[in-house]
This record gives sequence, structure tokens and C-alpha cells, in this order.
Amino acid sequence: MQIINTSTAPAPIGPYNQAIVHNGLLYMSGQIALDPQSGELVQDSLAAETHQVMRNLQSVLEAAGTNFNKAIKTTIFLSDMSLFAEVNSIYGSYFDGHFPARETVAVKGLPKGVNVEISMLVAVE
Repeated sequence: MQIINTSTAPAPIGPYNQAIVHNGLLYMSGQIALDPQSGELVQDSLAAETHQVMRNLQSVLEAAGTNFNKAIKTTIFLSDMSLFAEVNSIYGSYFDGHFPARETVAVKGLPKGVNVEISMLVAVE
């Protein structure tokens, strides 16, 4: 088992790691729109928030030596299902057609009151 933590993604806000590699799989904790440099939330717009989430995921992927196209499964958590179309469009733009399995759910609340949190399971070589 290998723990992945990188300074190019937000530090965990609780007792967990950004990701763990085990048996060729990268188990990524959910990412929210925290700017890793300032520690502040990016909530100027839903688009800005979603892009920051995806950049944070990308940073963890790169630290583990993999990328979005190796994703096996993602889970998208939304504060409201009315946000689905915009988040879905931005999320999809980070892949080149190799889309993972996925579920998207609306939940009552997310950490720090954000609108979007995404976690992933990704293959590593």
C-alpha cells in the first residue's frame, strides 16, 4: 500500500489521505473546490468550482503517475440535482472519450457547504 499526498492539491481537512494505491488501484478521496495554495474555496461560479475540483483531482492523479483516462469509476456528489447538466459538461471535458463508470447523487450537505465533490477509483501501472 502506498499513500499519495501532494502539495499541488488541497491538504486533507480530516483524518484521511488524498489517495491510496493498493493492488494497482488508486483510491482517491473526494475533492472539493479548495485552492491548494490559498486554502480558500473557489465558489465564484459553479463552473469555477467544478474546474477547481477537477484540477485538484488531476493533481492527485499526476502525483500517482496516472491520469483521467485510467479512471475506472467516479462518484459525483452534488448539493442539488439541478446542477447536474453544468457539472456533467465540465467533468466530461477532462476525458478524451475513455469515460469511467459513474454515479451522480444529490446529497443534503457537503463539506464546507460546497456544491460539488468528486471521488475516483483509477488504475495505476
